[in-house]
Amino acid sequence: MKQLLIIFLAITVFACSKRETQETEKRNHYVNTFVGTDGPGNTYPGAVVPFGMVQLSPDNGLPGWDRIAGYFWPDSTIAGFSHTHLSGTGAGDMYDLLLFPTNSRFTNDLWPDQKAYRPYSKFSHENEEASPGYYKVLLESSGIKAELTTTERVGMHRYTFPKDSASKIILDLGYALNWDAPTETVITIENDSTISGVRKSRGWAPVQHVYYVAKFSKPFKNAVLSPATDLTAEEQTVNGKRARFETTFSNNEGEQVLIKVALSSASVEGARKNLQAELNHWDFDAVRRTADQKWEEKLATITIDGSDYQKEVFYTNLYHLFLTPSLLSDIDGEYKGADQKIQKANEFKRYDTFSLWDTYRAAHPLYTIICPDEVTNMVESMLAHYDETGLLPVWSLAGNETNMMIGYHAVPVIVDAYFKGIPMNAQKAFEACLASGMNNTEEMIQYRELGYVPFNEEGENWSVSKTLEYAYDDWCIAQFAKALGKEKDYQLFMQRADNWKNLYDGKTNFFRAKDYAGKFLEPFSAKAYTNVYCESNAWHYLFAAQHDIEGFRDTLGTERFTSLLDSMFTYYPEPDDKLPIFSTGMIGQYAHGNEPSHHVPFLYNFTDEPQKGQKYIRQIIDTQYSNKPDGYCGNEDCGQMSAWYVFASMGFYPVNPANGIYYLGSPSVQNATINLPNGKTFTIQATNNSAENVLVKSIKLNGELHTEPYITHEQILAGGKLVFEMAVK
Repeated sequence: MKQLLIIFLAITVFACSKRETQETEKRNHYVNTFVGTDGPGNTYPGAVVPFGMVQLSPDNGLPGWDRIAGYFWPDSTIAGFSHTHLSGTGAGDMYDLLLFPTNSRFTNDLWPDQKAYRPYSKFSHENEEASPGYYKVLLESSGIKAELTTTERVGMHRYTFPKDSASKIILDLGYALNWDAPTETVITIENDSTISGVRKSRGWAPVQHVYYVAKFSKPFKNAVLSPATDLTAEEQTVNGKRARFETTFSNNEGEQVLIKVALSSASVEGARKNLQAELNHWDFDAVRRTADQKWEEKLATITIDGSDYQKEVFYTNLYHLFLTPSLLSDIDGEYKGADQKIQKANEFKRYDTFSLWDTYRAAHPLYTIICPDEVTNMVESMLAHYDETGLLPVWSLAGNETNMMIGYHAVPVIVDAYFKGIPMNAQKAFEACLASGMNNTEEMIQYRELGYVPFNEEGENWSVSKTLEYAYDDWCIAQFAKALGKEKDYQLFMQRADNWKNLYDGKTNFFRAKDYAGKFLEPFSAKAYTNVYCESNAWHYLFAAQHDIEGFRDTLGTERFTSLLDSMFTYYPEPDDKLPIFSTGMIGQYAHGNEPSHHVPFLYNFTDEPQKGQKYIRQIIDTQYSNKPDGYCGNEDCGQMSAWYVFASMGFYPVNPANGIYYLGSPSVQNATINLPNGKTFTIQATNNSAENVLVKSIKLNGELHTEPYITHEQILAGGKLVFEMAVK
């Protein structure tokens, strides 16, 4: 009996272990890292760990809007593998440290008109594979198999070569794409298997520094640095705008060469410390398994039941949510600050790549639910940016402020985190919010004086959009001030929060631009794309007062408010209307491919007809997302498009991203369980759910009838069960 019991226990342990492995493999299998690499998504398919500093991914080597992330699904060439990429943005930057293996089979005639980007290799998607933390491709022009994986700060390459007497590995620091341009590049050969240096560049990030240490598993027998005219023989160092390293060697059939490339924004020694701390061995498969496990932990924060297709779309969107913000600080905390000085993050991870005009809306509220510890790092990083520049970040990247887009949307992220109990220095956080809200640019001075940003005939001043977004951020500052007992500041910013009213035109029912004298700009067309709306038109910004939807509804009257919502989804552009590149995913005048409209389908909760919103939410889920390479209808935008899907498919969304309230919609998945960091679970169940049954018949929360059109953050964190009973549309 004792032997039988031991055997039984062994079988049980093996079965549990096997089941856990299968579940891990299956969950990661659902993620398609190629989603967004076609169409306007602008994502990359390569290896990265959650919030990692390294984004090691293939570059097709050709410039253009479709190749903002370095890779475009319809292309058939690869120029190499660079270590930094942006996910889903409209800005062509990064692509640092391009490595490329080749051999004597290779010919340099694929793109004779693009010599600056040569060499290239042909490749086929049939010989390409990717999963979270891993990428593999056969370079058909040379027969070399390339595999990539990564830790947080170190990228690892494994190249499998066919037999050849002239195999090569090239590091090209002069390689540049789109907006990126090198300003200074350095390569030093430290010994027979190690090189180091820096690539300094300008682009969207005006001052970008990427220091590196690269170790090779195969010693150099023939290494060349170029341009040779700058080579110092004693130090084996080359310094110029386009430094290049090349090692040539003989190899046997199937011989593998591995390379470890550690990054740092601060120094070569910082990169060396990162390498020693994170990757002091040569076991590529072990690194891949660790990356896989890190992704499993993140993907397991929410588990769903549904069809394989639903799981593929859901987990792919959840995956993209965790690509940014990206790590900036070294293992010892050092990093290049936005003041261009070497700073040190003490007891937190310094993050950057904050696409706040996009991500404040849904990505950051979702982080507060599923990874609040990371929100602490994000808030501390924003406050560090404030220490370095005197203002909170607007759109920060690689230790820079790009000042892209509008608003001061670090404010709602910080205020939301404060009210949700995320640890922070509240007094300093308020000081930083106040500094951004009181900055002394000319437009902000006019905004404070007039109560709106006046139209300026020169350039793209986005005056209406800025007014509306400043008013929302001001409301957030007011709530923060009230909580901290700062009554004077509360009164001031609550007054400013009403500034949306100053551009509302009761005759047209739209927000319109005014000049300095207070006169509305003429002529006016609500569907026209003009420079007073940020990447939008008057329809897209019609419901932009996210903090005062009730006030806007009452201003119009519920009937008119509902009618305008209806028109937004039914008033389609004419065939000859020229839509800009950012107006994608159009349902009437609703543009899901751009962020300002993302909360609008949930506004039917403020009317007597919430079922209309439920119908449109399911339409968006069904038509604007897929598991294909063109699975995004617009730029993925650093997690915002993905966060919308994750929220909406579970049946709720933060209309006001800073008040802890999530308005209900129409869940598309049968069951979803949020595995909360506090050890509790919050389960959403949709009974009688189907493609036809998209309307909500009734809702129960923890067994009790739930009549409010929303749930709160506190209710989610308390754990429990939210049950939607669905009905036919």
